[in-house]
Amino acid sequence: MPQSNTIDGVVLGEAPLIRVRGLVNRFGEQLVHDGVDLDVQRGEILGVVGGSGSGKSVLMRSILGLRKPNAARIQLLGVDATSEDPAVRHHIERNTGVLFQDGALFSSLTVGENVQVPLKEYYPDLPRSLRYELALLKIKLAGLPANAIDKLPSQLSGGMRKRAGLSRALALDPPLLFLDEPTAGLDPIGAAAFDQLILTLRNALGLTVFLITHDLDTLYTICDRVAVLADRKVIATAPVAALEQLDHPWVQDYFNGPRGRAARVVTEGNP
Repeated sequence: MPQSNTIDGVVLGEAPLIRVRGLVNRFGEQLVHDGVDLDVQRGEILGVVGGSGSGKSVLMRSILGLRKPNAARIQLLGVDATSEDPAVRHHIERNTGVLFQDGALFSSLTVGENVQVPLKEYYPDLPRSLRYELALLKIKLAGLPANAIDKLPSQLSGGMRKRAGLSRALALDPPLLFLDEPTAGLDPIGAAAFDQLILTLRNALGLTVFLITHDLDTLYTICDRVAVLADRKVIATAPVAALEQLDHPWVQDYFNGPRGRAARVVTEGNP
């Protein structure tokens, strides 16, 4: 799908949508990241994996500017992601969609009202009827039935809440989507359906997707490349087939253990 070389007037050229250099994050005496480097190319689905405590979500929050790192150079959507300039923050927030692990829906608002929150913030002059129609469009795009628009999050299944969170992440038509453990807590059928939804949306909308996951099926099924966080750095970024050959204890245990082998067999059996 052809992609523009500008977003909100910012010229991107052929540079990655995300470029991280020398990222350092500390929590007191605990060093979580020590010189993380990472590029995310336009149009790809990049999976991010690592053991518990390796700082996957901290990395995502640092890229988004939700956490100030101890040191870093971060380019996001052509601008300095560490800048506190309101215009820069607006550019980033307007052009990124985020699905947090728990969905982060407002429990007292209906699904439709949740989806309309960013629309109200960035387009306050939109007529109420148009906001409603746009919310309904995003809800359907995320694979929910139309009647979900008037339901509260508590009235939805876990899988439907994930899709509701995704519909809100898509509300502003962002070119860049961040997903934190999107299939966590879903049964295998629901997780597989969500994977296919992300792949379909990427292909249809030309999205770039930064995806944190522990789900090996997701990595094998939809990720173009996978970044491995270990030893406080990104030790490799490559397609899964290449990572399987990497001589690192955690990588070998992760990709070549029983679950990794099972995911590989399933994927190879379903081209």
